[in-house]
Amino acid sequence: MGLFGKFFGALKKTKDNFSEKLRVLFSKNKLGDEFYEELEELLISSDVSVTTAAEVVERVKEQAIAEKLNDEEYVVGLLRGILTDILEESEVEPPSYPCVIMLVGVNGVGKTTTVGKLAHYFLSQKKTVTVAAADTFRAAASEQLSIWADRAKVRIVKHEEGSDPSAVIFDAVSSAKAKGTDVVIVDTAGRLHVKDNLMNELRKMDRVVTREYPEADFLKLLVLDATTGQNAVNQARVFDEAVELDGIVLTKLDGTAKGGFIFSLASELSLPVIFAGVGEKMEDLEFFDSKSFVEAIL
Repeated sequence: MGLFGKFFGALKKTKDNFSEKLRVLFSKNKLGDEFYEELEELLISSDVSVTTAAEVVERVKEQAIAEKLNDEEYVVGLLRGILTDILEESEVEPPSYPCVIMLVGVNGVGKTTTVGKLAHYFLSQKKTVTVAAADTFRAAASEQLSIWADRAKVRIVKHEEGSDPSAVIFDAVSSAKAKGTDVVIVDTAGRLHVKDNLMNELRKMDRVVTREYPEADFLKLLVLDATTGQNAVNQARVFDEAVELDGIVLTKLDGTAKGGFIFSLASELSLPVIFAGVGEKMEDLEFFDSKSFVEAIL
């Protein structure tokens, strides 16, 4: 199944939820102030932030008035184009090599599982991979990552539980440089975005990679659960302030009927979704495609 097919299947809940409400909206309202107010409310109910929803609706309204067209097909096409533009404006190119990817996020979003899926993705791109078990605080975290590393058939660098996570990263980077490894994927401990000491620890890990491997393409990616809702934007804002995020890995995309917050991440924080998880299998993680995503929800 191709990327679009995976998105289409994973986003069926979102499409059914949004498209049905859009159909109802067109059936009861002619295009006018009331229609656009309800369109804005519909976007907000799909977890688009108030700010971004207002911006999207204003752009739809301006273009519809300018073109003097108001039929359903035209307006849906406008909406589709504007949402795609918002995502594409923050899009980034696939990583260059050598590459270090550090995954950050709160507890329970699926970082360790995502490490395994990312390893599988890069192996499918014919790249060599090392994973670093820098979650040294959660009991059995390195053992869990070892299972994923074994499943993906990649090297793992780990220390004893309670070790300094920056030391793990130092060893992983040193090993990758010595062996000419293409990709290092770093698993970090889940941390609440309101805990300053834990955010300072992330900054230290960031400095280690920047200092020891300046030639690498270094991506700091926030792992977000697609079912999180608008709180995801608050999480992203604080993590971005701490380590200057490069983008998002979205998990559990197949488990939500909303997911509109990714438009707010792109519009308000210029943070693109780079990878998206569309299922539980090892291969169910793909490089994100903005156009396919919007096509799959509208």
